[in-house]
Amino acid sequence: MTNTTTKSRIEIVDALRGFSLAGIVIVHLVENYVGAPTPEGAMEATRQGIADTIVDGFIFLLLRGKFFALFSFLFGLSFFIQMDNAHTKGQDFRGRFLWRLIILLGIGYIHHLFYRGDILTIYAVLGILLIPFYRLSNTWLLGITTLIFLGLGRYIVFMLTKDTSMFIEDDLLSPSSPVIANYYNILKEGELWDVFRSNAVEGHLMKMHFQLGVFSRAYLTFGFFLLGLFVGRFKFFQNFMEHKKLVKKVLWWSIGLFVLSIGMVMALFSQLGPDVKFDNWPAMLGLTALDLNNIAMTFIILALFVILYKKVKAGRWLAKFAPYGRMALTNYVFQSIVGTFIFFGWGLGYLGELRNIYTFLIAIFMIFGQLILSKWWLKYFYYGPLEWAWRSLTYLKLFPMKRKDTTLF
Repeated sequence: MTNTTTKSRIEIVDALRGFSLAGIVIVHLVENYVGAPTPEGAMEATRQGIADTIVDGFIFLLLRGKFFALFSFLFGLSFFIQMDNAHTKGQDFRGRFLWRLIILLGIGYIHHLFYRGDILTIYAVLGILLIPFYRLSNTWLLGITTLIFLGLGRYIVFMLTKDTSMFIEDDLLSPSSPVIANYYNILKEGELWDVFRSNAVEGHLMKMHFQLGVFSRAYLTFGFFLLGLFVGRFKFFQNFMEHKKLVKKVLWWSIGLFVLSIGMVMALFSQLGPDVKFDNWPAMLGLTALDLNNIAMTFIILALFVILYKKVKAGRWLAKFAPYGRMALTNYVFQSIVGTFIFFGWGLGYLGELRNIYTFLIAIFMIFGQLILSKWWLKYFYYGPLEWAWRSLTYLKLFPMKRKDTTLF
């Protein structure tokens, strides 16, 4: 294993991207790829014993809301690397990056037809906002990122809308809503075209509520974009072996924030009773405290990953995620197609029927399968299929796909 790669690829970044993708597929598979609220009692069969409860707790504490954040952080980092590489060559990459995002939007829209929880369309739209931030000073970047993480977007939305949804009727968000029941039934019993038709418009409106409403996922995503841009400026991952003290500081401060945010979450939500309604300021503060808890755990995972990557044995194991990360787009879309086939009615139809422990094991099996397949594929090809298509469309020319040699990197 090498700690840094030559030319444009940075092995630890690819490995971290692959590791992040592994966490994402575990969450999605255990959630049965629903990407929406589920009717009351619909998922009871997924929780039948202590093992299922442990899986639930593991995902809530360590995975949900954390690995998407790592993935978003790496998107911002990749944006900086592409812009910086072009700048070094005396080129302006802004127009090309915008076109690249338009292509990603198209890929994401097709992916969204299968899975309503698609993140590619979100990345494509939010990525446009990265372009004017590229030359912003570090002070402004950190200041805006901090305000986002402290819930500024949520508070503005809440002040403007109170408890009213901007995109869909409020009763559609309830597990007892007929619309929720109908969508679940479409996933469970419908044909592929039925799923596509439901996701094509209604799915985007529901996603916009989650992304731009008081739950603030889009604002947090953009905050991690900016953080990745900021870290990229300091060439941290190119020289991560030299930043031992910094990484340890990040780890300990994150642990402190994690403990503090748990206390904040418990204190704020305990005031709201068992039936929490997000129509008051304590609930908004509680959601921000929960965000801070997820952010803290994200930094803990990131710091531990870097620390372990420096160690010879652990680093060799973590480096196995690098091919997986180099094909992240292909692997992400492939996961969704396989996952929806397993659960939805157009496929095997196991929605709501498999215990959490079984879907967790399916996720582990899928990760290892894709790790092996990615390594094999990149032995013979320069890019994953979707990566090659994305790159070729970005530059409007066909790049070579097949390797002339089969030397592994």
